[in-house]
Amino acid sequence: MKTSLRERFARGDSLTGMIDFIGAPMVIEILARAGIDFVMIDMEHCPMDMDRLAHLIRAADAAGIAPLVRVPEVDPGLIKRILNLDAAGIVIPHGNKESCEALVRAARYAPEGERGACPIVRATGYWPDDWSAYAQKANRDIMLLPLIEDAEAIDDIEAIAAVPGIDGLFVGPYDLSVSVGAPGADFDHPAMSKALDRVTAACRQHSKVVVTTIGDRQERDYSRNLVKRGIQGLVFATDALVLLQACKRMVAFTR
Repeated sequence: MKTSLRERFARGDSLTGMIDFIGAPMVIEILARAGIDFVMIDMEHCPMDMDRLAHLIRAADAAGIAPLVRVPEVDPGLIKRILNLDAAGIVIPHGNKESCEALVRAARYAPEGERGACPIVRATGYWPDDWSAYAQKANRDIMLLPLIEDAEAIDDIEAIAAVPGIDGLFVGPYDLSVSVGAPGADFDHPAMSKALDRVTAACRQHSKVVVTTIGDRQERDYSRNLVKRGIQGLVFATDALVLLQACKRMVAFTR
């Protein structure tokens, strides 16, 4: 039996991820081949439909990389359909205390939440032998990660980190940099550094993991410094940005 992403984070593993904008099963397979632990399939900014999402999740399962899905908002119907495909977890944008509580209700089966039950879906193997055992396992395995992207969320970070059923906080640097008045800044900027310290402190207090992305700072020292500062899940930007930067470096060889 495979170890879930949630269990790997809970036992203290440091894991790597990538945000998927390209939306091709082959890319998911390549990320797995590279040794990346999880992929966050984007439905917030990208024109991703449910049929393509199903193929991406199947590709991730076959390749051995955990598929998270970022949704546009806390929509219980959409979240239910995504989890029925056997996604490893849900990421929501612009997390706050109220949206985190709503996410737990939407993603967990009773008594922990209000997720609707249907036995003939992919996540159950199309019919579970024991519904109660399946529901308990789903509640144990599904990872819930709100993005922290607003100065107001930083001000309320202790209450957000304390929400039961939330597994960790994903610091979204680009939106957060805009919100704190330093558009495009990374965690070397004093305001961003202070915000990150508040998130990591709150997560340590409440035994939650911290995830963030290096964005366009695809540098070894920057990445390692974030891990030293308490980042347990390090995301290497989006697949589209990594491809773009690799192509630009190669074009520069001839110029």
